[in-house]
Amino acid sequence: QVQVVESGGGLVQTGGSLRLACAASGSFFRINTMGWYRQAPGKQRDLVADITSGGVTNYADSVKGRFTISRDNAKNTVYLQMVSLAPEDTAVYYCHSNYIDSSGYLEVWGQGTLVTVSS
Repeated sequence: QVQVVESGGGLVQTGGSLRLACAASGSFFRINTMGWYRQAPGKQRDLVADITSGGVTNYADSVKGRFTISRDNAKNTVYLQMVSLAPEDTAVYYCHSNYIDSSGYLEVWGQGTLVTVSS
């Protein structure tokens, strides 16, 4: 089984930057796609960005050019560098990962980390 733990959320002013990190640990054969989702109050959880084990990235239109996702496969860690933050980026950010273990193809979600952008 795999666990993922997020870090790096907090309060920042409009135009500021934050870097989120998510580390996966546990027993697995392979970590596949890792990514970040976010959920604002009263809204659904949406994809922000994800990255395959080979480094192929995918971004929501709303964050293209401002957010950068990267990963360190040796550390089973994914990062989300966020710049030019705006109040509409305020949300709980969740780490998500697909992986393979002896049970087959599985997925795991983190507990979430709150990002608050003040105007």
